[in-house]
Amino acid sequence: MRKNELTKQSFYWDKEAQAFHRIYSKEKPPLSRLADRVLRKDMFDRFTFTIRHCRPVRGRSFLDVGCGDGLYTIELAKTGAKKILGIDISSNMLEIARKQARLRNLKNCSFLEASVEEISFHERFDVVIGIGLFDYIKDPVPTLGAMKKRAKSKIILSFPRLWTWRAPVRKARLLFRGCPVYFYSLRRIKQIFQAAGFKKYRISKIGKLYCVVISIK
Repeated sequence: MRKNELTKQSFYWDKEAQAFHRIYSKEKPPLSRLADRVLRKDMFDRFTFTIRHCRPVRGRSFLDVGCGDGLYTIELAKTGAKKILGIDISSNMLEIARKQARLRNLKNCSFLEASVEEISFHERFDVVIGIGLFDYIKDPVPTLGAMKKRAKSKIILSFPRLWTWRAPVRKARLLFRGCPVYFYSLRRIKQIFQAAGFKKYRISKIGKLYCVVISIK
């Protein structure tokens, strides 16, 4: 991401950290939780999709790009990952993630405030995931290139679909709140993957999302 884009996104997610965390944490009243289950069903379905395609988890290493409040990082840590690093540009999101890890006494996960392009070390991970990440990146190719350098076997991603009723509603709502959001057609995703040098991938349609598994080997 460009510096001004990073600043805008980190500012937005610092404000929204607690509200986002409540979607999955069951800290909402029952009716609100039910509404989330209905209106955000594809968010829960992509979680299931992602964890399934991360298997086997035990003994492997993972990089969670745009980890947010640590939902995926902590789930993988709980289910036996050898090591998992969650990175995000929102300090408030990372504060929640670290707290959740401490509450569960998880020693196999850690968190870093950075974008994937900024990471200076050269470690590679068995699996790299980027869920709910490309909604907020104008030019995905550099980010995909950085993720490719970190992945040994596969990359798992999600993209919000362009031609849905939700896209214009969500775009207007987030732009009003100062957060640009981007949507993708199937053709656009394939163009992006070609530019990033990906040849082996499988795209699944899950509700109003595309979920993707890219093979690196």
